[in-house]
Amino acid sequence: MPCEVAARFLILYGSQRGQAQSIAEEICEQAAEYGLTADISCLSKQDKYNVDSEIRPVVFVVSTTGDGDPPDTALKFVRKIKNKSLPHDHLSHLRYALLALGDTNYANFCNGGKTIDSLLQRLGAKHFYATGHADDGTGLEVVVDPWIEGLWDALKKTFSGMSASNQTDAARSDCTQDNNLKNASGQEKTKSDLEVDLHLLKLSEVHSQNEKTVPSDSSDAETHSTTLVASLKQSVPPLSESVLKVPALPPSYLEVVLEQASTEGETVPSGKDGYHEVSISKAVQLTQDDAVKSSILLELDISEQDVAYQPGDSFDILCPNRASEVEELLLRLDLQMQRNCAVQVSLLKNSSKKAAKVPLHIPQNSSLQFILTWGLEIRSIPKKAFVRALADFTRSSSEKRRLLELCSKEGSADYNSFIRDSNVCVLDLLQAFPSCLPPLSLLFEHLPKLQPRAYSAASSSLQHPEKVHFVFNVVEFPACPEHPARTGLCTGWLVDHISSILQPLGTVPASECLGTSALPKVHVRPRPNSTFHLPSDPSVPVVMVGPGTGVAPFIGFLQQREKEHEMNQEATFGETWLFFGCRHKDKDFLFREELERFVHNGTLSHLIACFSRDEPDAAGTVNRPTYVQHNLLLHAKNVASILLKDKGCLYVCGDAKNMAKDVNDTLLEIIGNELQLDKLDAMKIVAGLREEKRYLQDIWS
Repeated sequence: MPCEVAARFLILYGSQRGQAQSIAEEICEQAAEYGLTADISCLSKQDKYNVDSEIRPVVFVVSTTGDGDPPDTALKFVRKIKNKSLPHDHLSHLRYALLALGDTNYANFCNGGKTIDSLLQRLGAKHFYATGHADDGTGLEVVVDPWIEGLWDALKKTFSGMSASNQTDAARSDCTQDNNLKNASGQEKTKSDLEVDLHLLKLSEVHSQNEKTVPSDSSDAETHSTTLVASLKQSVPPLSESVLKVPALPPSYLEVVLEQASTEGETVPSGKDGYHEVSISKAVQLTQDDAVKSSILLELDISEQDVAYQPGDSFDILCPNRASEVEELLLRLDLQMQRNCAVQVSLLKNSSKKAAKVPLHIPQNSSLQFILTWGLEIRSIPKKAFVRALADFTRSSSEKRRLLELCSKEGSADYNSFIRDSNVCVLDLLQAFPSCLPPLSLLFEHLPKLQPRAYSAASSSLQHPEKVHFVFNVVEFPACPEHPARTGLCTGWLVDHISSILQPLGTVPASECLGTSALPKVHVRPRPNSTFHLPSDPSVPVVMVGPGTGVAPFIGFLQQREKEHEMNQEATFGETWLFFGCRHKDKDFLFREELERFVHNGTLSHLIACFSRDEPDAAGTVNRPTYVQHNLLLHAKNVASILLKDKGCLYVCGDAKNMAKDVNDTLLEIIGNELQLDKLDAMKIVAGLREEKRYLQDIWS
């Protein structure tokens, strides 16, 4: 059979936690269906590509991290194209498309991708397809899926419009031994990654174009439509009666072998990747027992480790998956008897996956239980591609149909409602669909690396030498139809881990009464923050906004200022304002005594607190400030003067989804009112504060 010429393009991704990489690989896999060939590389591997001379179309997929920064894997590339000595037409030959990933809960939405986009434009590069901005706050797939769908026509138009010489360079033949892939039994299967087992679904018709469409068993839907309510397990019309467009089936690429071998002694990961094993020397309850959320302060002893930090830095904590959930997963996969087997992972020889590699976070020769405990994020929300793959290992036709609905374009609302927004994990899916029996290799292919959890330092090493403090709320997920009640992965584990040393609220912290060997231990890694620090000049005034546990880094700031003043009483120190908020003054006013001490000794100039759920006082105060943004408005002139006249700094720490947005909107209002500006001009002023690193955020969703 004659070879077909497939036009080549290049995919470059910058990924912090694997999402951008996963999407880039998905684009790479789909390319062959459209007669195209894709090469793929991480932006960090600059020896694998060269945009300075690249004549192929390039597709960038770039995530955002930190306070709107490009991911770590893209930093060298950004520095390279940011070089001001490069001529304005340096990349005028480059045709590209860019998909930016971000989260609208954060102020600098998609800024990692936007930064690269603007730099490429400045150097003369040209779009061949409109830039996409995908929002993890509402679901990346809402933008990602249609953007990829439109990419193929844009690429084909680009190839057809290229000059003959460029076409010669950019298009290369990509011969395959057989245009029809074969399944495991040797039967030919056209576009096998888009096919489903039709006999299991009892389908009457199948339409196959770029996506496979799957109609439902309409008679069954009619029978139950009057009594059923949509849930994770079942759908209702019109979805249950719809012809479905399901995503491509991701190609398998891993082979997993379990060997009977000794794996004793594995308890926690080795001290690689910069982690240090340290003792938890104190644990103190900071809230009353009847508070809405339970907050706990931990003190870590870092005296025996080479660990330095500044107030404003964070620490990564390595935590395991819950033992009960690992046990349930082993039981569900019928692998409980193989828990101690050594795991060998290799690449399938005949996989069609481009640039396939064994995941680095799956250690060879470790036990299965160890990998499920420390290696894989089994709580992660399954992506649509994973749901699609699970459908192919589901025996029940009705269960298979429902899984295909959940990953289909038509079922996006159900996917968001019953999987994404409900925080469903793979174990929840396997419990909901009992006929689904996936191989272990499928989990290894789709479950991401178990990530550490980051917590802001709530101390200064000047105040607490060789110690670091941090505070956390115990996260709780109530029971719902999709899953049982559970606590946050790391916070729930920490509470159990420190139960033997936890001191109740009001206890005077005692010195260590247990020997160091008896203290609970954790693996931590410093996570320096490049900007979220006190000004180097102590005379610069600062405004700090930190409700709830968002006050943590500011305790470190104030401890630092207190000690600096003790060591240099002749120095000039600027004003310090702290806007704090919580639900109840008497239940969850974190660090109350310490903050009042800071006020008393002059370290903290103004402590402005509000309590959202306390009853009005006896005077029946009207329009009592409820949240931190309300207090900011009440002190608008002071805030504006500090930022605009005194060139001070504003720090915001806490919830990104609500608080940080509200504070940002309030800041726009304050500046607009004080300078008599419209919203657009006020936004420019705020953007300038960010650019000057005088409006800084440490926020999370």
